[in-house]
Amino acid sequence: MQSKPTTIKEIAKILNISPSSVSRGLHDHPSIGAVTREKIKQLAKSLNYEPNNTAILFQKGKTYTIGVILPELSEHFFSTAISAIEDELLKKNYTVIFAQSHDSYEQEVRLVEKMKNQRVDGLLVSISKDTSKFDHFEKLSSFNIPVVFFDRIPPFKNVHYVACSIENATIKAVNFLLKKGHRTIAMINGPTTLFASNERKDGYMQAITFNRLKYDPSLIVNCDLTEQGTIDAANQFINHKRKPTAIVAFNDYLALFLIKYLKKLNIIQDFDLVSYANLPIISYIDNSPIASVEQYPYLQGQKAANILLDLINAPNAENQAYYNTIVESDLVINEDK
Repeated sequence: MQSKPTTIKEIAKILNISPSSVSRGLHDHPSIGAVTREKIKQLAKSLNYEPNNTAILFQKGKTYTIGVILPELSEHFFSTAISAIEDELLKKNYTVIFAQSHDSYEQEVRLVEKMKNQRVDGLLVSISKDTSKFDHFEKLSSFNIPVVFFDRIPPFKNVHYVACSIENATIKAVNFLLKKGHRTIAMINGPTTLFASNERKDGYMQAITFNRLKYDPSLIVNCDLTEQGTIDAANQFINHKRKPTAIVAFNDYLALFLIKYLKKLNIIQDFDLVSYANLPIISYIDNSPIASVEQYPYLQGQKAANILLDLINAPNAENQAYYNTIVESDLVINEDK
C-alpha cells in the first residue's frame, strides 16, 4: 500500500522543533539558522515531503484555476481561442479547466455551478445558442468570481466582454456582394437569442438601405445552426418570389451545409456565398464562399484571458469599470473566385 504523504508536523517531531519552524526553514526564512534549515531540507527530501499546495492556495485565497465554458471544443474557431487562452494563462501559472455546453442552456447552467464548486478564480465564457437568461452568471459576483465573455456575448453592456465587430463585418460583406452586381441578397442568420444574430441583421439592413435598396425582411431567415435548419432556410429562398442570387451564411459551418445541399440540387452555380469565421478548410473545397469574415479567435481569446487576469488581481474588482473590447474584423476575399 502507498504510504501517506509526509507532513510538516512529522518532520517537526523528528527534529524536535515546532511545525512553524519547519515551515519557515523550508521557505528559507532568515529567522531559522543555516544549519537548521539544511537539516530540515535534508530530512524533508529523504521523507519525500511535498508541500500541500491546496492548503497554501487556500491561505492565499486563490486556486490558480480558471474555468472556460464553450459551445463546442471541436470547432476550429474555439480550438484556436483555447490555444490563446492557455498560452496567456500558463504564463501566470494558472491551470485551465475546459468544458462544453454543446449549445445547451441547461448544460451551461450546470457547468457554471460546477465551476463555482471547483472554486475557480475566474470564468471565460462563450454562451450557448439557447441562452437568453443570465442569472447563473450574475450569481457568481457574490462568490467574487469574475466572468469575461467572448465571441458569443450577452446583449447588454454591463458585463466584461471581447467580441468581433460583426455589424461592420456584415456591412462589408453585403457591400462586397452589391459591388459584384447582386441586388437580391439573402441571409441565413442564427438564433434570435444570440446577440451576434442581431448584429448581422443590423449590418445587413444598414448596407441595403444605405445603397437605396428596399429592405425585404423575408430575405433574412433565422435558423438553429443545424444542417436541417440550414436546408429549411435554403428552401425558403429557392422558392422565394424574389429568388436571391447571393446568400450570406451565419458562419462557415452553415455555408458548408448550404454548399452540400445546393450541389445536391445541382443549383450551386446560381448563388454566390459569403460567410463568417474564415476557416482554413474553406480554401480547399469546391464552390466555396467567395469571401469570409475573419473574426480573429486567437486575439479574442488572448484579450479575454488578459482582462480576466486584470479583474482577478484588481484590489476592488467589484468597482471595476466594464471592459467592452471590440476586435475589428476583416473580409477575406477568396482570390480563386
